[in-house]
Amino acid sequence: MLRLVRFKATDRVLLIICLMYLVTYIDRVNIGTAAPAMQKELGLTNFELGLAFSAFAYPYAFFQIAGGWLGDRLGPRKTLLICGAIWSAATIAIGFVEGAMSLIIARFILGIGEGSAFPTATRALANWMPADKRGFAQGITHAAARLGNALTPPLIAFLIVALSWRDSFWIVGVISFAWVGLWFWYFRDDPREHKHITEQELSVLPKMKIATERKAVPWGRLLKRMMPVTATDFCYGWTLWLFLNWIPSYFLHEYHLDIKKSAIFASGVFFAGVVGDTVGGIVSDAILRRTGSVSKARVSVIVVGFLGAFAFMLPVLFVHDLVTIALCLSGAFFFAELIVAPIWAVPMDIAPQHSGTASGFMNFGFGLAGMISPVVFGAVIDATGRWDLPFIASLGLLLLGAVLALFMRPDELFVDDVEPVQPTANASVAVRPSA
Repeated sequence: MLRLVRFKATDRVLLIICLMYLVTYIDRVNIGTAAPAMQKELGLTNFELGLAFSAFAYPYAFFQIAGGWLGDRLGPRKTLLICGAIWSAATIAIGFVEGAMSLIIARFILGIGEGSAFPTATRALANWMPADKRGFAQGITHAAARLGNALTPPLIAFLIVALSWRDSFWIVGVISFAWVGLWFWYFRDDPREHKHITEQELSVLPKMKIATERKAVPWGRLLKRMMPVTATDFCYGWTLWLFLNWIPSYFLHEYHLDIKKSAIFASGVFFAGVVGDTVGGIVSDAILRRTGSVSKARVSVIVVGFLGAFAFMLPVLFVHDLVTIALCLSGAFFFAELIVAPIWAVPMDIAPQHSGTASGFMNFGFGLAGMISPVVFGAVIDATGRWDLPFIASLGLLLLGAVLALFMRPDELFVDDVEPVQPTANASVAVRPSA
């Protein structure tokens, strides 16, 4: 059996971060599979369920920025210890809810905990990954998130059938606490302080100044610089929230499947996202190494992802064959997930010295989409009884996202008190101290 200690330190850190992405996505999307059972026991309408979905997104959006800043200031190790304890406790608390209000409160607290997770992980990756592996690192971590998406429907359905929907939340909450312990035990903010790091690994990592500095954030200028990335991420996020929250229920209600069959179809769609995340990161880094152009490596993959997702989602409005729709949604999710690795690499490319805050600004767009879209979807379904109508807005935003991506400019390094150095495929660090 291959043991963890046989991997390099950088590999182990990447693996642990992948586990975080997997666990956090199980914690946030398990409600999608449990929703029918919860609705029946708690007497929730689709609109109330939509409010519970979106309750996660409000603090999640805010803590993208606050948590990203906290990750830059406290360091990823302490920040994820605090946040992990919060989201783990909130997951367990959902198993105790007795109505719409308590469910909304528990989901709100879950959003507080998870809001800081990805920006802080991005800061950790900026310290532990060389420049030409950032796309792969973001791709494989988000592939783990989509693996969490894919595993959640059958896992939660099994636990609901074998035990209860309440037990399903308690079990995954305990697993989350186990990850928090692993993280704090193994991770160090500065790779040079890790006892298992080698000189060969350190030679290609960012310099000590980038890994350890705790500098003031130029909020206004950084926000302005990141706005095109934030807007692009909003367009991506709108569609992702549609998939995460409503796809299991879509198969259950639109095609009258039972909970186990709907979970299988939803899982198939989410597995396509696992492949998309991995491929997006590999292709983006390959383009960077081949061309030396950060813009081509990130923007081209993102645009292809938006347009491909649009093309595969369009048949949902005109076709009602179950197998055809499942394949089309899988194709749409694959292309949508091509976007993830390059767009998460962009904050590290633009502002590695503020990568936690910059990625928080970016993913605020994702959180904002999560505030709006679940409530809109639930209201539309309640008003019309049609489960295909929420896809219309996603189609328009996919096209808009392809256009907005052209304005991101990851090739232009953000400058505060450092001299810019154009990031290239062979660069181990994107900035150097001023003379």
